[in-house]
Amino acid sequence: MNKPYFSLRAGDPPALRTSVERVVRFEEVDPLGIVWHGRYPGYFEDARVAFGQKYGIGYLDFYQRKVLAPIRKMHVDYHHPLTFGERFSIEGILHWSEAARLNFEFVLRNRQGEVVTTGYTVQMMMDEEHNLLLTLPPFYLDFLARWRSGSLF
Repeated sequence: MNKPYFSLRAGDPPALRTSVERVVRFEEVDPLGIVWHGRYPGYFEDARVAFGQKYGIGYLDFYQRKVLAPIRKMHVDYHHPLTFGERFSIEGILHWSEAARLNFEFVLRNRQGEVVTTGYTVQMMMDEEHNLLLTLPPFYLDFLARWRSGSLF
């Protein structure tokens, strides 16, 4: 990655991180034996789910509060291929934002620790009627307060 996906501002708390381990399954590879490019959004999803479980802001947490968080933008940079049976990790990194959005970065590394894929997603927050939220919902404001205070680290 040549430049950061999300800009860092002075005074923002450090990004929150989680990691999940995976093994490339047979159904995930193409006839060349490498992971098909369309599988990477699913890998990003694995990290987002693990992140939500770790920090208490998963999809069900949003759903129970009648907040939707659809993906607005996704980007993937492929550096090296993954192959069938290969072990790899997916790191999910949530970057600070005071807007009603989730800025996730993803770093996939092979068993040797080499970066094989990077990318990001931007999720917007909406109400049940699919109206864009311009202010943060109370449960997410609480999450940001805990993040800023350092109690999530």
